[in-house]
Amino acid sequence: MGNFLADKVIAVTGAGRGIGRAVALAAASEGARLVVNDYGVSVAGAEPSSEVAEAVVKEITAAGGTAVSVADDISTMAGGQRIVDTALAEYGRIDGVVCVAGILRERMLFNMAEEEWDPVLATHLKGTFTVFRAASAAMRNQRAGTLIGFTSGNHQGSVSQANYAAAKGGIISLVRSAALGLHKYGVTANAVAPVARTRMSASVPVELKEIGEPEDVAALVVYLLSDRARDEGGQPITGQVYTVAGPKIAVWAQPRELRAGYAEGPWTPQRIADFLPGTVGTDPMPMLARVAEMARAAATQDRPNAPRTGRG
Repeated sequence: MGNFLADKVIAVTGAGRGIGRAVALAAASEGARLVVNDYGVSVAGAEPSSEVAEAVVKEITAAGGTAVSVADDISTMAGGQRIVDTALAEYGRIDGVVCVAGILRERMLFNMAEEEWDPVLATHLKGTFTVFRAASAAMRNQRAGTLIGFTSGNHQGSVSQANYAAAKGGIISLVRSAALGLHKYGVTANAVAPVARTRMSASVPVELKEIGEPEDVAALVVYLLSDRARDEGGQPITGQVYTVAGPKIAVWAQPRELRAGYAEGPWTPQRIADFLPGTVGTDPMPMLARVAEMARAAATQDRPNAPRTGRG
């Protein structure tokens, strides 16, 4: 066992399987005491089972670690609070929370029902908020702590997952807001956009060129939870979004104005039509080009006697 997280108390949501489980096991192996949360549902959010979280607790304790389980639904305020209250009751403090829990309900936007939108936003975005809300109150009093949200490269947009993409974009803004609001209390907040082989990635309709294992993601999370997570100037890392995909680690740009133009006098639609394209312009959308590329590949694949592409 290592000591990156010696004596720290860490809570992980969605910790029963996949990346969440890998994070919980890695944190425990580095000396952390764990609160393992998992509502135990399928990828679509059905069939909850408390046994999923308890199984990970047994793995941790069998390896000599310390862990307790909480099977609450983190899409409720009470569920998020229960996770933090359990940490405080069992261990006396909470040093880090990692919000991995999520579900999918894929549908094209023009066919998406409210019943497919609401649960995804509730699990991903609200579920991150409920845990962050409860943990930040305790961390503010402690003057220390780390919040980690899980986002996705799909925050750039998605053809058939508008609900998921919206939730993941919201998590990034939530993390940045937490970083700004909690900095003076010694609390950091960051987001991780993983690319790893999990139940969710198995449903991706295209072959991912850069993909790793849940353990790759867990290593990054352990680092961000540790006191070693500092920039070149020695300041705590906060307000960042990192991708880990196998051997690659990347940091996403902070939002900023790209280009601006000014004119004298009031704007009119005609004046904007004359001014905007050549002066302010646009920022090309990489995902739009990828969607067009995928469409061309699919069309080629469907032609008789055409060479196959993709996984083959």
